[in-house]
Amino acid sequence: MDFELGEETLWNPSNGAGRLFMRQIEVFEAELGQPSGIGQGRFWGDPGTLAVDPVLYEEFVRHLVARHCGTGHRVILALSEGFVATALALARRAGIEVVIPGPEADATAGGARFDVQVPPGTRPRRDAVAEALSGRAREMDRWMAR
Repeated sequence: MDFELGEETLWNPSNGAGRLFMRQIEVFEAELGQPSGIGQGRFWGDPGTLAVDPVLYEEFVRHLVARHCGTGHRVILALSEGFVATALALARRAGIEVVIPGPEADATAGGARFDVQVPPGTRPRRDAVAEALSGRAREMDRWMAR
């Protein structure tokens, strides 16, 4: 599969990895209530060529990262970290810089969600979540470049 911005190929994962990523895109489009900006590209009818609309994708990834870093729900973090890191790495490859919220960010930014059954002192710290996401995105960028 090819994820393209104009004539530039941003990422060329295997078909299996690309399909899995696109299925996760669909899930998070529904969760966030907004389009990702990824759709069929130059070759209509070819599901292996996907165009990235930089304006829509930037908005999608900003909301995705804010939601991820704004949650204190460990299960949601575990389920979404790899996908969010991959989406962030793809954004960076497209020249989109997304700021990862640090610990000074408002606790309600991005619709913070906490597991009410978990005492506040045992929730993951926002800076730890942001640091893990940043490191994982750098790792994904290295994999995408291969």
